[in-house]
Amino acid sequence: MGNTCVGPSAAGRNGFLANVTLWRPRGDDPAPAPALPPPPSPASDKAPDPVTIPESEHSSHHSSRSTDLPPAPASQPQDNPTAKKPAPKVKRVQSAGLLADSVLKRDVNTARLKDIYTIGKKLGQGQFGTTYLCVEKATGREFACKSIAKRKLLTEEDVEDVRREIQIMHHLAGHANVVSIVGAYEDAVAVQLVMELCAGGELFDRIIQRGHYSEKAAAQLTRVIVGVVEACHSLGVMHRDLKPENFLFVNQKEDSPLKTIDFGLSIFFKPDVVGSPYYVAPEVLLKYYGREVDVWSAGVIIYILLSGVPPFWDESEQGIFEQVLKGDLDFSSEPWPSISESAKDLVRKMLIRDPKKRLTAHEALCHPWVCVDGVAPDKPLDSAVLSRLKQFSAMNKLKKMALRVIAESLSEEEIAGLKEMFKMIDSDNSGHITLEELKTGLQRVGANLMDSEINALMEAISTTVAQLITGSSLLQLCI
Repeated sequence: MGNTCVGPSAAGRNGFLANVTLWRPRGDDPAPAPALPPPPSPASDKAPDPVTIPESEHSSHHSSRSTDLPPAPASQPQDNPTAKKPAPKVKRVQSAGLLADSVLKRDVNTARLKDIYTIGKKLGQGQFGTTYLCVEKATGREFACKSIAKRKLLTEEDVEDVRREIQIMHHLAGHANVVSIVGAYEDAVAVQLVMELCAGGELFDRIIQRGHYSEKAAAQLTRVIVGVVEACHSLGVMHRDLKPENFLFVNQKEDSPLKTIDFGLSIFFKPDVVGSPYYVAPEVLLKYYGREVDVWSAGVIIYILLSGVPPFWDESEQGIFEQVLKGDLDFSSEPWPSISESAKDLVRKMLIRDPKKRLTAHEALCHPWVCVDGVAPDKPLDSAVLSRLKQFSAMNKLKKMALRVIAESLSEEEIAGLKEMFKMIDSDNSGHITLEELKTGLQRVGANLMDSEINALMEAISTTVAQLITGSSLLQLCI
């Protein structure tokens, strides 16, 4: 349910808008018919006297007719054809999170977050919640607090997802490379998860900052990633959303531990269609899968670590899914000719489409390229890998930024009209959005982004990839 520790997040569920239902009067309880004056004598051939309706007795536009009107001729309908139907009333349905007595199934009088911690600055924004810095009042120690808004937990399944996320984090507690949960709290509007603070940045960012990179370094990171997968599987847990953004360093030190975060989609081996497009396994798309999906996702991350680009790529999400199902692995383009055969062998075996033939997490850990003092060479990788990695990371940040703007600045109606948002930003009606137009547009919708933040992001995007962002690609970033 979004990154748990630090940095913006996006996540993977789409149901954060409140549902509405239309209310109309019940058909089996019609309003009583108004009383009518006695009909005229059938023997009379004289027209009835005209009736004057006092101004004070005029009904509102919701009334069907006045009780003082004479009876309509038999050839005409009794109801006034010009009467307006009652406007439908909109009734907002409360979310399951707000309706639940307690999401955490606890006594409401238990300790509250603000009694123990002081809430600090905002660290990140996810679809379901926001992450803040929090400081323990008694000790001064810093933690991360993910606050999940109950109003966004629309269904009972969403509520169960939060409960299961907490259960799984406690279940995995103690692993050196899994973020530690400190406690869970609840008030009238939100559920708060207090966790270990991971302030050392994302995996790809650390690699880019170092400026040098080798297969041996990639193999060390692979041991951590696959080791977490093996630990989860041994405890009966599927992560189901492994991606580089879900691996954070604890601090800025060179030897900082790398931690896995965000267990919002994790389950105890229950199949469903979930995950992020780049890293989703083919059997997930076919809606029948098991723990092997995590090995596939780890294989995709390793492919990116070694080449700087994902193995399956397309301009649309549907196109990516088609590549995952049918696309061929590219080991001929640069830098793959200079990558060791052992590394390519590992990636091939982790990205076999048949899950029965795919390596297990334990087998991957035992691979000669991954194991300690293995065959991974210490020769620096081509500088183009770092450049591509920087570019790929920047595009992911742009997507998160777009999601953040939508979540924080746009109403439900504006979210439903993203195409109108594009037209608004496209000031010259060219059908393309320049970087300057994007900057202006973000400010127009109230995005609290500094110029330095936008400029740093734009500088990181390769000019060969996107000096212009098309309408379709902007919408894709926002979905």
